[in-house]
Amino acid sequence: MTSTATDELVATFLRYQHLFVLTAPVVFVLGVYLAAPLPGDIQQGYWLEYWWLFPVFVLGATIVNTVGISGSALFVPFFIFLYPLVAAPLRPETIVKVGLISESFGLSSSALAFVRYGLVDRRLAVALVVGGLPFVVGGALASFVVPDTVFYALLGVALLAASYLLFEADLDHGGESDTDAEPATEPTAAPDGGLPDDPSKPGPAGVATDSDGEVTRVDRDGNEYVYRRGGYIRRFGNYSVGGAFQGLAGFGIGELGIISMLRTSIPVRVAIGTNHIVVAATAVIASLVHVFGGGLVGGHSIDIASTPWNMVVFTVPATVIGGQIAPYVSTAVDTGTIKTGVGVLFGVIAVALFGIASGVV
Repeated sequence: MTSTATDELVATFLRYQHLFVLTAPVVFVLGVYLAAPLPGDIQQGYWLEYWWLFPVFVLGATIVNTVGISGSALFVPFFIFLYPLVAAPLRPETIVKVGLISESFGLSSSALAFVRYGLVDRRLAVALVVGGLPFVVGGALASFVVPDTVFYALLGVALLAASYLLFEADLDHGGESDTDAEPATEPTAAPDGGLPDDPSKPGPAGVATDSDGEVTRVDRDGNEYVYRRGGYIRRFGNYSVGGAFQGLAGFGIGELGIISMLRTSIPVRVAIGTNHIVVAATAVIASLVHVFGGGLVGGHSIDIASTPWNMVVFTVPATVIGGQIAPYVSTAVDTGTIKTGVGVLFGVIAVALFGIASGVV
């Protein structure tokens, strides 16, 4: 396939990504309903038992995707603390598995929306995924042999770190030049006739990199972002530690990753958009390891039939919808207010998790 044909295919996919994205959960739900292996003791009403998870996960997915962190950072604590109030408690490995499967769809949905907005640095995203993947797999395999008390303690550490880092991070959408602020001229084509004026994207979106490595990115609304991709080694430390927690607990790489990008001068909207690609890709891999990897390390083996399919048939579509809403919310709502609330919540949950790990709660 020629480069032009590939570009046209990608452009068509992004133009109609809402259709593809919203079709994916429908196909998933139908596939689960028709072909998923089920426990032998299911009762009448099995498939509708957890319908109430749908609005909960829509709200949660919208919040986490707006800030640019992993969905499981909210979903896992929800299953630990609130879910048992209305249903039987779940095992930690089941909680992480449901969270990862759900966020894989939600973050993929949101990532495509950010790509369409022109807010994803794909070159940077690929480097970060490749660097963090071994740690994600290692963390996921470790989850099969880590005792429950240690799991809760590590989860508390991850949330406490995420809370601190969220307060440290400036997630306000200032700092970029905004065409709404003054009547700037329309972004023009690069001297070679290429980007940033990219006709394959909606609006004037595009990106160009000069000979000195300076990146000029223009989103679909005409906002311009100028930055450099340097700082890979500094980001690697955050993504490796975050990747291990991503595999173990279902989140971590997004929280540590967004901080490392902001601290290496990546504009906040580009950092959030790019982070979605990284978290989505690692969540998919971690999900596969959690479903199939138990036998590789001699830990507990998870039977696919034990997956609570009647949960994910509601949580997956919910996270997809929340992921599509997030880019619009991020441009209309003060992200700083959202991240402050999430940071406080993470701190409270972390303290409660330490209580569980120590036997106090």
